[in-house]
Amino acid sequence: MAFPEHADFVIIGAGIHGVSTAWKLAERLKERGEEVEGRIVVLDKAGIAAGASGIACGVVRNNYFQPAMRRLMAHSVDIWESDPEGLSYHPVGYMQISCEAMREDVGQIYAQQREIGYESVFIEGANASTKYMRGFFDDWQAQNITSVLHEKRGGYSNQTRTMYALADKVEKLGVRIVTGVEVKEFVSENGSGAVRTVETTKGRITCERVIIAAGPWVRDFWSMLDLPAKIRVKANGEMQDGIDMWRYWQLEEGVLLLDPDLGRANDGSVPPVIHVDTDAPLISTVDGSTITEEMWGIYYKPDWHFGGIQGGASPYKVDTPAEAVQIDPYGPSSPEFVASMEFAHMWVSALAHCQKRYEGQMPKYHREASGGIGCFTADSFPVFDHFRENATVIADSNHGWKMIGVGHLIADEVLGTPQELLEPFRFSRFEKGELHPVSHSPYPWS
Repeated sequence: MAFPEHADFVIIGAGIHGVSTAWKLAERLKERGEEVEGRIVVLDKAGIAAGASGIACGVVRNNYFQPAMRRLMAHSVDIWESDPEGLSYHPVGYMQISCEAMREDVGQIYAQQREIGYESVFIEGANASTKYMRGFFDDWQAQNITSVLHEKRGGYSNQTRTMYALADKVEKLGVRIVTGVEVKEFVSENGSGAVRTVETTKGRITCERVIIAAGPWVRDFWSMLDLPAKIRVKANGEMQDGIDMWRYWQLEEGVLLLDPDLGRANDGSVPPVIHVDTDAPLISTVDGSTITEEMWGIYYKPDWHFGGIQGGASPYKVDTPAEAVQIDPYGPSSPEFVASMEFAHMWVSALAHCQKRYEGQMPKYHREASGGIGCFTADSFPVFDHFRENATVIADSNHGWKMIGVGHLIADEVLGTPQELLEPFRFSRFEKGELHPVSHSPYPWS
């Protein structure tokens, strides 16, 4: 099939945001009685889910300290729940299990979840928290835990199965997905700032609207739109100049190659996704040494798609080259590989700290293709906004996978209906000082 010469909507990126935007755009056009065929094109330089969406851990949660994030996530959970089988979604719930330093923050999350009607329970106190967790796992032994927030909704999805199901859905609606094509330049015409032509390695495509959903590569497209690499940020009442718009963090994840059934709860059910943040000393399950006495955090779940116990830990900052970000830069002699083995030692030891069944399991660790490099904004929260008259940027700041609803909201906005849920994520918030509050979590985005 020939490369398209024109599309009303050109979407860049065949990941969760790009394909979910195409999904809702196509449905909205059909609801209006309009044709879809030939009007929506999704471009990707590699393939469907070839970037961050293909190696996401798949966790779906509402657990955020920021009210705007909670409202947006509740909307996304509604969409996950609308077709669990079709989206390969497992609604097992999610647990935030925390030490005393985080109890007040987590209590605020619980109170505000109640306000928006998002079902959860909150357990407080060390003894009550241990008793609650042992109701799920007889071998629960995590230390310094004084609260448990159990979200009854949420869970996880199987990322590649989800993406291919979504791609099949949108193609049946009339959307065309073109892979193996790299975008090189945006061209304006007649003195307008609007993008009228997208230059690619396979030819030129004219458009009425361009939607950028490029995940970790968003910085490159931001530059193509002539948007600033350094920005002004008002924080704590003071204006700061020259702040980097983009930062990169290495997101560490892996798999313990045990029978996933070993991770089941006492009653044989699949348990909620477990997230633990604690300031208890972390002791090595390998040699008994102290790994850290600082606050640490991990998350994990039994996952039949990954074939074991899958999860991750707190990220660390990385420097990135000017060229395109590499999602998986690991090689056996690289610094990243060394860091991944340090992560494995920490993460498996943390699993053993939480549950006795994982003691001595370090030989079962296998670095699965999950995690990777995440592109974060100046405040670590998303930017969803419109530039140059007809260009829309979806910069998820690595909150991406669970945010399946963002594409639906973006679709409605580009068709002319502003979305209140997206308002707190406009680019203008930096200079206005309308930043999102930050919790005491060891994660930079919580």
